[in-house]
Amino acid sequence: MAPKTARVTRNPELIPGVRKISRSQMYHKRGLWAIKAKNGGKFPQHDKAAAAPPAVEKPPKFYPADDIKKPLSNTRKPKPTKLRASVTPGTLLIILTGRFKGKRVVFLKQLSSGLLLVTGPYKINGVPLRRVNQAYVIGTSTKVDISAVNVDKFDDKYFAKQVEKKKKKGESEFFEGEKEEKNALPAEKKDDQKAVDASLVKAIESVADLKSYLGARFSLKAGMKPHELVF
Repeated sequence: MAPKTARVTRNPELIPGVRKISRSQMYHKRGLWAIKAKNGGKFPQHDKAAAAPPAVEKPPKFYPADDIKKPLSNTRKPKPTKLRASVTPGTLLIILTGRFKGKRVVFLKQLSSGLLLVTGPYKINGVPLRRVNQAYVIGTSTKVDISAVNVDKFDDKYFAKQVEKKKKKGESEFFEGEKEEKNALPAEKKDDQKAVDASLVKAIESVADLKSYLGARFSLKAGMKPHELVF
């Protein structure tokens, strides 16, 4: 290996930060004044060279030992759920599944997620404001005037559950056992339910026998043929 040659400079450093020749003397010695005068008092500026295209990576000679799964491209865009023609605001529906199976409820509006916003009302049959999939309801021919009911504030975010972080248990709490804490319904939601029920019950009581109809649970008895029933 050839020995390194010492770098020779025209302006050696005498001590750190001090050169032999000053900046102004070096300016004239290098002839920078002539270059500047030749170009109209400015130093010439050269255009930047175009960036070289990225090198194409060569495919590997051997396949990897393990299969590498590539994510599939999904270009599907969800379409808004189409509401059935038999379900309109104010229509009485029959819930077919879940906690309130067989209950009759009043349809208020369709939410952005496609779910139906319904209520009993709670004062009549105990069904609160809740979301229901239209696949699990039967639309009836009975309707109620809900023009006085204000449902503008209800959306999917209104029904979102609050996620609570789990608390770390100490030694004393670990041996006590788990205690189930019931989530209390906020007072704001209780007031919203009362406000909806107040205006809805007035419209229901103006129709004869409608209050008792909503309070009764729907069920099939022996000999009844569902496909021949008219709701």
